[in-house]
Amino acid sequence: MSRGGALRRLAAHEGRWLVSLVWWVARRRIGVAPGERALGYAAAQAALLYGLAFVCVVETVGLSALFAGRPVVHGVLLVLDVYTVLMVLGLQASAVTRPHVLGADVLWLRDGARRELRIPVGRIASVRYDLRFSREEGRAGDGAAAGAPAGVAEFAVGGQTSVSVELVEPVVVVGLLGQRATVGTVRFHADDPRAAVRAVREAVAGAGDGSRGDATGARGDMTGAGGARVTRP
Repeated sequence: MSRGGALRRLAAHEGRWLVSLVWWVARRRIGVAPGERALGYAAAQAALLYGLAFVCVVETVGLSALFAGRPVVHGVLLVLDVYTVLMVLGLQASAVTRPHVLGADVLWLRDGARRELRIPVGRIASVRYDLRFSREEGRAGDGAAAGAPAGVAEFAVGGQTSVSVELVEPVVVVGLLGQRATVGTVRFHADDPRAAVRAVREAVAGAGDGSRGDATGARGDMTGAGGARVTRP
């Protein structure tokens, strides 16, 4: 991807977590329609991020006192420190306001404001509780290069995943900077993974065999974060 394209994707990501802060304050969730089930995943990282935000606030106060006599340096550091605090809180806000969503036809997995993947439930071969520590390549969404044998995509929280989804056929996942990976297995974390597994199994059973063969309909499209299309390989 070109440098300009990468910068546009990063700017879109910044906009998403900033918007998430507003929705977080309003105690609302993004993209959860009536009748759909939200599968939260933010609890596992809450303590870490709130602790990090507290440390950043303490650092901001300390640096403000240290450079009180140097207004230019004080102003620059204050802007950077406030932005850092907002960014840390934005990570938590995006996870809270953008949960995984299970509808009648689609399992919508999200990694805060970074990336997302819509999986038609008819494409799901199996789902199971599967507690694992995440892999570096899986967290990046690069289980295998596009065109290579299908790999694994991980939507990890706190360095772990707890639900594994096996797909009927591989799909291509688009990462934050536009990197593409072919995956046949998707792993994600849920605050209540066993309940998430039961819910997904019920949705798959309700979808029936007919929806599994729908590879070209609108519900079969898969979309990456920022609206980038995720297509079948």
